[in-house]
Amino acid sequence: MRLLQTRALKLFQFYGDFIPSYAILSHTWGLEEVTFQDMQNGKAASKTGYEKIQSCCDQAVEDGFQYCWIDTCCIDKTSSSELSEAINSMFSWYAKAERCYVHLSDLPPELSESDVLEELPDCRWFTRGWNLQELLAPKEITSIHEDALTGDYPNIEGYSVAQRLSWASERQTTRIKDMAYSLMGIFKVHMPLLYGEGWRAFERLQEEIIKISDDDSIFTWRDARSDADDTWTSLLPPAPSYFGGCSSIAAPAANYMIPRDDSGDDVAHAGGATRWRCHDAT
Repeated sequence: MRLLQTRALKLFQFYGDFIPSYAILSHTWGLEEVTFQDMQNGKAASKTGYEKIQSCCDQAVEDGFQYCWIDTCCIDKTSSSELSEAINSMFSWYAKAERCYVHLSDLPPELSESDVLEELPDCRWFTRGWNLQELLAPKEITSIHEDALTGDYPNIEGYSVAQRLSWASERQTTRIKDMAYSLMGIFKVHMPLLYGEGWRAFERLQEEIIKISDDDSIFTWRDARSDADDTWTSLLPPAPSYFGGCSSIAAPAANYMIPRDDSGDDVAHAGGATRWRCHDAT
């Protein structure tokens, strides 16, 4: 793991368990972000994104941290192996950070406290796919269940697959495939990065989830959008948006489960407020 020294703004590589405590930055990418190469060749300070890095480091120093991690400059994205390792490890890195700073680039700093509370829900940070794991993983931010954010629920795996996918149903990523990659840590799955695969990445993600989980709620999807495509007939949907109506589908309480509506009748899928319930196979 490569970390940025907060006073000198120099990068250091750490291995295995010998990783010092660190703060971490969650943000949305903008113009002229500082890359690993920029930090190495001395061009970082000329980029617009350098101010964000400097501010993060200043705050980390004030909070007593010698190191911080920022995705734009701490990953050498020209190395496919390093990029793949970073994407597969990112949820863990955010979870292990002592503190997570959130940079909201579209929230004007001069707003009053009341205006901040009014404008905050409209920030772009709440709509981006990559930021979902950055919301869930850190120790110390929404249709996401409150106890999942506060840590009151001891294990994120206690939420059904459909519930966790529903959290991403209204989020977006610049590249289609990144939506799947951004969810790997939430489901503790690993898969290689294949460039140009588009929505096939989300299908692969679901296949990997099925390999390690017997939670059938992954098959309870439906597209809750107003422009829903009723012609989609595959067993696995092409995007998280198809799980938009699944936030109330609780994790199975028994191995044999059949989705049922509130009247007790079996249903084809359990969208909306329907929950998984135990059902006697006999």
